[in-house]
Amino acid sequence: MGRSGFTRRLKSPRLPVMSVHPFQPQPFFADKNRAFWNLQSLGWAGAFLLRGSSTIANGQPLSSLVPVLISTVTGYSVTLLIAVMFRFLLRQKPIITWGVSILTVVVAAGLVAFIDAWVFSTQNKGSDTAGLQLFLGAFYLSMTLLGAWSALYYAINFYLTVEEQADQLLHLENQASSAQLAMLRYQLNPHFLFNTLNSISTLVLLKQTDRANAMLSRLSSFLRYTLINEPTAQVTIEQEIETLKLYLEIEKMRFEDRLRPIFTIDPAVGQARLPSLLLQPLVENAIKYAVTPKEEGAEISVSAQPAGENVRIVVSDSGPGLNEGGMKPHIAVSEGTGVGLPNIRDRLIQAFGERQSFETRSSPSGFSVIIEIPLNLEDSSKVAA
Repeated sequence: MGRSGFTRRLKSPRLPVMSVHPFQPQPFFADKNRAFWNLQSLGWAGAFLLRGSSTIANGQPLSSLVPVLISTVTGYSVTLLIAVMFRFLLRQKPIITWGVSILTVVVAAGLVAFIDAWVFSTQNKGSDTAGLQLFLGAFYLSMTLLGAWSALYYAINFYLTVEEQADQLLHLENQASSAQLAMLRYQLNPHFLFNTLNSISTLVLLKQTDRANAMLSRLSSFLRYTLINEPTAQVTIEQEIETLKLYLEIEKMRFEDRLRPIFTIDPAVGQARLPSLLLQPLVENAIKYAVTPKEEGAEISVSAQPAGENVRIVVSDSGPGLNEGGMKPHIAVSEGTGVGLPNIRDRLIQAFGERQSFETRSSPSGFSVIIEIPLNLEDSSKVAA
């Protein structure tokens, strides 16, 4: 239980965890320095109590506790020196570690046994017990105690090493997941900008500068709003809807009355969280395949309702669907910038794993995407480290 063996891992990377209440019990090895001293002190105090109670139970006088106390203090001090040696040995090859560790324990046990035998013989000068016999008895006891201490020391360090490696692996997995989320999120802005700038370019060519300026102004507001959030951050459904409305204000400049959005958001799920800009590509997809092909345009409906412990979000349109020769959105979006339903599906998997569902439905009256995610009111991507 060497102090150095524990404290050398104090700065090991840790996973992000939820902020802890000040009165919530901390893990025992959260402070490894304190854990070492607690174990060291409690262990040797327990050894003293065990040996002392055994001595008294055998009818020995209270003065016989003095050698026990000296032996305990000696063992306590010697194990601190052993810890320094073990700290060095932990970084060596296994054959050196185990060979030198055993030799160290034998030498330390001999030292402790010599001190115990000397103290006993000094206190009991009239004893008939031979010096060698006394030394061997003390050596056996010291070897047992120090051997158990050393085994526990290495067992705890092995446990901490395995725990640290598991934490590092999970930390790397989280980093990879965050990088994947960021990559998927970063795909959205270039795709959206590509379409919007094309529209602005068309307005300029048609010399409709006022409308082009208005669209640029709305585009600036939309980008300013969306760039506030980190790529891996989660936002509330209310915030996501506000972002959609900003986006639709831009598209309204192109389609006017042909684009008819409808929002039905249950207040009970308004604070539920989802990845930012998750719904914008779905609405953009609906505009492309429902509003654009039809002269009279189409309705685009966005709803969010409770579904047990989940939130059900539906984005639907009144376009041609798939039954009137409409293109399959999950195929069509693979063209151009390559952003669409696969992106949404991947972001859901990265954010919620198996706790989400993603479904598309088509009918003569339109196409819809149905998403279910956990009713989570905490932003898991922004928890305290």
